[in-house]
Amino acid sequence: MTAGDELRVDLDQVRIDPAWALRIPVSLALRRRLLPFAVLRGEVYVACTEPPDAASLEAVARFTGHPAVLVRVEAEALTRALNRVFGDARGRAVASSRDTPDGDDATALADELMRAAIMRQASDIHIDPAREDIRVRLRVDGVLEEYRRLPSAAHAALCSRIKVLAAMDIAERRAPQDGAFTYQFGVFEKTHAVDVRVASLPTKRGERLTLRLLASQENPLTLERLGMDAADLATFETMLAQPHGLVLLTGPTGGGKTTTLYAAIRRLLASGPLNIISVEDPIEYEIPGVAQVEVDAADKVSFGKALRALLRHDPDVLVIGEIRDLDSLDIAVKASLTGHLVFSTLHTNNAVSVVTRLADMGMPAHLIGATLRLAVAQRLVRRLCPQCRRPVALGAAHARALGIPEAAGETVFENAGCLYCAGRGYAGRMGLFECAAIDADLAGLVSRGVPESALAEALRAKRFRTLLADGAGKVRAGLTTVREVLDAATEN
Repeated sequence: MTAGDELRVDLDQVRIDPAWALRIPVSLALRRRLLPFAVLRGEVYVACTEPPDAASLEAVARFTGHPAVLVRVEAEALTRALNRVFGDARGRAVASSRDTPDGDDATALADELMRAAIMRQASDIHIDPAREDIRVRLRVDGVLEEYRRLPSAAHAALCSRIKVLAAMDIAERRAPQDGAFTYQFGVFEKTHAVDVRVASLPTKRGERLTLRLLASQENPLTLERLGMDAADLATFETMLAQPHGLVLLTGPTGGGKTTTLYAAIRRLLASGPLNIISVEDPIEYEIPGVAQVEVDAADKVSFGKALRALLRHDPDVLVIGEIRDLDSLDIAVKASLTGHLVFSTLHTNNAVSVVTRLADMGMPAHLIGATLRLAVAQRLVRRLCPQCRRPVALGAAHARALGIPEAAGETVFENAGCLYCAGRGYAGRMGLFECAAIDADLAGLVSRGVPESALAEALRAKRFRTLLADGAGKVRAGLTTVREVLDAATEN
């Protein structure tokens, strides 16, 4: 146990690591007013307002398996953190599986996993049975982190608890299932809710569960907060002001396309009264002012049926969750030709290849040229923690890989790791974007069916910025690392 020089942090700005905060019993944390929140270099850092007694520090070291380093914080900040970690809407402590003798009470365990995911701002919880135990992992900023290993005896009860919450059949263990529920938790007398989608998959060792946590809509992301720079934002907003046309967002699964799509819808709603109708599978976020249609697994409301019905409801803007076949593409194109603004997503590697993909799906070149107005490709990269980012010189090889050889020797930044980011070096994610606006000249090339290389050359002549160029700008601005950009912008 170490006291050393007194450390101080602003606990409100710290990304508390639940793997350590939830390692100690609720009673110890609340009674002694202390909170382990990160482990660095083999030591657990414990927030407190006054030095606790030796017995409490020994208990923390015993539960965490690491010597404790005290970190002085403001009393109000510690109260807020304890409420975030342990408190419900009425301010009383919630149950924790750490408080039970064998740590496998299903209700407490499910609650702990949900709270851990919310604290880490995770997008997914993976519960994966293995030969000896159960591995629980969280996907944080796109990267899987191991959170906890559970005894195999806890598996059946934990799966049943989650399946009951998600209105799934607890007796069915040999077929995949899908469900959903809303998890409510309280902070400072206010109840918050997170929508959760659940999927089960039978494996050799038992059922595997994946829980997708949909981002809170209390502070919805805007186009600016997504990381779109001024030039791309101006291009995007110009398209939003058009009365008709086809706007396609493209990129890999998990690349943030749906988030950008919803941010665009909110911007449209703020511009004036519009009749906006969407068809989604499934609906990820509810947006007030939008008529959202969810595709029914029983096929009463299929994708094709819903799309054909939409045009009879006088929409100004149509939102199609994904262009998945020629049928949905045909409806999207016809809607844009008849005076509607149509948004959708597509899977391609970059913005220019959208044209090739649409042609491969069977759409004639002249219809693509007549309707496509904007193709936006995007990727997500991790954002550097501003508290601990470390300056380094940009090497010549990396400068060439980023397409900016002239920048060799410039100061850029790499990740380090500190108390504020739980030692990861990153805090949150941001988007890389390339926006290919199809003006009259480019539409003519598309209609003539020119090769993708010729279209790319024409775009470059109009100062088109690629994903790599956008990433290079964010590296030079100190927002992310070279490795993050190269991994994201060069993936296939």
